[in-house]
Amino acid sequence: MKSKDAVRALGALAQESRLAIFRRLVEAGPRGMNVGKIMQHLAIPPATLSFHLKELTGAGLITAKQEGRFITYAADFRSMNALVKFMTENCCGGNPCVANATACKEGETA
Repeated sequence: MKSKDAVRALGALAQESRLAIFRRLVEAGPRGMNVGKIMQHLAIPPATLSFHLKELTGAGLITAKQEGRFITYAADFRSMNALVKFMTENCCGGNPCVANATACKEGETA
């Protein structure tokens, strides 16, 4: 992932409603959710939801698929994993990240 793509993705997630939408779609898994279900779960007005879905789609974090009269949105797990990899690739002085953050003591490298 390039820095500009990471900035775009992080910028899209740096808004409370978009972060909630993205997290809900991650929970839904690869099958995703249609707009009505997203609205039902998050109580976001239709026009506002449409705007946020467009931002997340433009950032490459979610995909949209037409299914009859409905559009189903799903988290793009490849993009999400690429962002996490980008954010952690130099973790702990270049060593693999540890699951327990306390393993790297403050001011020390692993």
